[in-house]
Amino acid sequence: MATVTLRGSPTHTNGELPKVGTSAPDFVLTGIDLADVSLSSFQGKKKLLNIVPSLDTPVCATSTRKFNEVAKDQDNAVMLIISADLPFAISRFCSTEKTKQVKALSMMRDKKFAKDYGVLLQDGPLKGITARAVVVIDENDKVTYTELVSEIAQEPDYDRALAALN
Repeated sequence: MATVTLRGSPTHTNGELPKVGTSAPDFVLTGIDLADVSLSSFQGKKKLLNIVPSLDTPVCATSTRKFNEVAKDQDNAVMLIISADLPFAISRFCSTEKTKQVKALSMMRDKKFAKDYGVLLQDGPLKGITARAVVVIDENDKVTYTELVSEIAQEPDYDRALAALN
């Protein structure tokens, strides 16, 4: 269990992020077309997982836009935005914000992803959705970088995440 804050108030996750050097936990999330998307869908590519509570918040929207901007320069990498939002809301956000370089995914069918990655919030006002985190996974599905953002209302360290991706 890890502790993060939401505007200074402590809240707890269900566990810890995967350790650097370990195999990334497999997952099945939902794409905006309602199709299942798994880790193996991106086999042979580097993956940056931008895990956010909801795209309907300013910080989540900002991080999605920033990762979208750099995604166009990533030939062998994919930027995944993972939230608790429904695919319909994600699709609307991506269309409005013109974030076509990232792949946005939903946890709508279950919370296994959040549990397996140790980011499921256990208490506080956001209980049941995720803390803010970034996980970078190499082309062999090994974890190369993790960041659990200590204050949910703050942005991740873009420079460190992108350095790990490259």
